Amino acid sequence: MDHFDAIVIGAGVVGLAIARELALQHHSVLVLERATGIGTETSSRNSEVIHAGIYYEPGSLKARLCIEGRHALYAYCPARGIPHRRCGKILTASSQEELASVEALAAQGRCNGADDLEMITASQAHAMEPALTTIGAMWSPSTGIVDSHAFMLALQGDAENAGALFAFRTRFVGAERTGGEFLVQCGGDEPIEVGCRILVNAAGLHASTVARTIGGLSAGSIPETCYCKGSYFMFPGRVPFSRLIYPAPHAHGLGVHLTLDMAGQARFGPDTEWIDTLDYHVRPDRRWEFEEAIRHYWPSLPQGSLVPGYSGIRPKLARSGEPAADFQIHGEEVHGIPGLVNLFGIESPGLTSSLAVAREVASRL
Repeated sequence: MDHFDAIVIGAGVVGLAIARELALQHHSVLVLERATGIGTETSSRNSEVIHAGIYYEPGSLKARLCIEGRHALYAYCPARGIPHRRCGKILTASSQEELASVEALAAQGRCNGADDLEMITASQAHAMEPALTTIGAMWSPSTGIVDSHAFMLALQGDAENAGALFAFRTRFVGAERTGGEFLVQCGGDEPIEVGCRILVNAAGLHASTVARTIGGLSAGSIPETCYCKGSYFMFPGRVPFSRLIYPAPHAHGLGVHLTLDMAGQARFGPDTEWIDTLDYHVRPDRRWEFEEAIRHYWPSLPQGSLVPGYSGIRPKLARSGEPAADFQIHGEEVHGIPGLVNLFGIESPGLTSSLAVAREVASRL
């Protein structure tokens, strides 16, 4: 039986960052991934935005790790030649009620450490983006975009260069802690058993399911993961915007916002749809709801111009109608099992926070 210092379950962006961090600290690392490659679920089905740290409760893990992760990501990308752009974001209001909400978010963001946020008037916003309709907005110059796949490839390369191994098409079956280490059962084409001192559950959408197969872990330490689907629609051709445009957020998402990829292609989304099983189909009839939402800030959107793009599913720890939940990173101090770290509810801003999450996990070990 092979033995490793650490086994990481999941090769999404967070699992990759953790594997890299542990390998750079001279641990022998094995990454288990049931898919055929890296980042096939939440990590590759999002807006690819580098968040500034605006939306999260002061003192929360999301707030702290987003700020730390943003700084780390903006340092990492140019060092690795990863395509990214600090294009900035306008968070727009279409009513006085929304404007008050945007002002409160600006205050919250500054409290979190996003110290370059600026409230701007409708005329200032219009001067920046002439096609935008707003009564007032917040300007976030530190918000940006990143090529998420190039970022994940760089993390994988760093991890492998430091000695980490990847086992794709290899499903985590379960683990038991015996004699100071974990005995891990893996399924797949060639089922195996391996040993490790450190076990990190970074399985994203499947983190709660994985946790329930780890021996000695009490049910009370495993939160329920809820699936919140978000669809995206694409706009063919060029939009008359050079910055990201966000509406005032709602309880479980940031609204149907406009983001750009590195080639300048516009996409709108995500919306919010609670589901029980993983389903990535984008319903074409949802375009009418999208158009109605978009016209609050871009009234000249051509009728019927949107085309279905893709969808992503967010692993949430709160149900519909409940306040948004924080990241949960459970080490021995929560569940009492040495060497085990479970990560639950790592949704947005998980991409932005990934390098900081990796450092957090390493510090708890």
